[in-house]
Amino acid sequence: MLLHEARFEQRKIFVMNRLKYIASRNLINLPGWRTKRKIIVIQSDDWGSIRMPSKEVYQKMLDSGIPVDKCPYNRFDALESEEDLEKLYSILTKHKDIHGSFPVITANCVVANPDFDKIRESGFQEYHYELYPETLEKHQKHDRTFELWNEGISKKIIFPQFHGREHVNITFWLDRLIEGNQIFRKAFDLGLWGLGPNVVDAYNFNIQAAFDCEEKTELEHHKLILADGLGLFSKLFGFRSESFIANNFVWDTELDDTLAISGVSILQGMKKQYLPAYYGKNRMSVGHRTGELNKSGQLHMIRNCFFEPSLIPGNPVRFCLSDIQNAFAWHKPAIITSHRLNFMGGIVPSNRDNNLETMDKLLTNITQRWPEVEFMTTVQLGELIRQELHP
Repeated sequence: MLLHEARFEQRKIFVMNRLKYIASRNLINLPGWRTKRKIIVIQSDDWGSIRMPSKEVYQKMLDSGIPVDKCPYNRFDALESEEDLEKLYSILTKHKDIHGSFPVITANCVVANPDFDKIRESGFQEYHYELYPETLEKHQKHDRTFELWNEGISKKIIFPQFHGREHVNITFWLDRLIEGNQIFRKAFDLGLWGLGPNVVDAYNFNIQAAFDCEEKTELEHHKLILADGLGLFSKLFGFRSESFIANNFVWDTELDDTLAISGVSILQGMKKQYLPAYYGKNRMSVGHRTGELNKSGQLHMIRNCFFEPSLIPGNPVRFCLSDIQNAFAWHKPAIITSHRLNFMGGIVPSNRDNNLETMDKLLTNITQRWPEVEFMTTVQLGELIRQELHP
């Protein structure tokens, strides 16, 4: 009887959570721009960032008693290698939409990483960065990675956009290093900074949230970082980034003008934009909807579908197809979030290989269930929305 009651309670909790999730999907698709076209956009964050430098570093962290295994990003995410990109491309080019176009990943990337040697030489008093190609040169099996970026761009299967200059909260990080925080110092010595809050006490901060801060005086510094990063993006890829998504969805709306001046006309995100810590002890947020225009003339684009097999347990194909079905039922584009860690195999090769097999199944189901489907980049969808809603 007790076992039966326990199973009943587990089933009840599962059903309630599922109902809450379905309700949240309906609520996110209720407001905003609509279309009867079956449009799929895949947005993927964190490209270009080091995250976990190597399998050896991961093991050294574990051996030091630092529980990096508790964070999926620390377990699986790493700088994209030649093999990672080649295997991803092989899956994307197996599928086509009604126009004969391949699925295309809007790869939101950073263009720089910390220069650990120079930071150490300054006694942790000064921040220095290295450009993304310089980072690639320091890692094995990455000699052709940037060449493959250009190949993917030319084949229209990957489309880089701006995710920040780097994926680290500079002020918070340097403060921890200066004060001698043992865990962050150990990580620094191994070429690592991105420890999740479930790995180390981060003082209610996420070290990955580059534009979070406790003092508004940092806002001017953030403006300089954005302008610098967007300039570097243009030099690196040969075109301007027309969209932006803030690290960890945290940024001050006052940064929108800075982004606009540099050519950013689209703001990617979830349904909530989180404001920096200086707005109050309790994290404040601002809601957005797809098609919304802000005061700077930028278009908000909200993700409403999830394909995150490395983050969310269960059946990722079924869950994502359900999200897409819900989006289409509300006459919304299906904007899928799928972080880089799902496609990386530098730390755990099976993570990449299993997830790419799952993605193959997802894309097969999409093209079979909705033969009229159209694959678009973030910018292509943004242009369509602007033409129809804000001519």
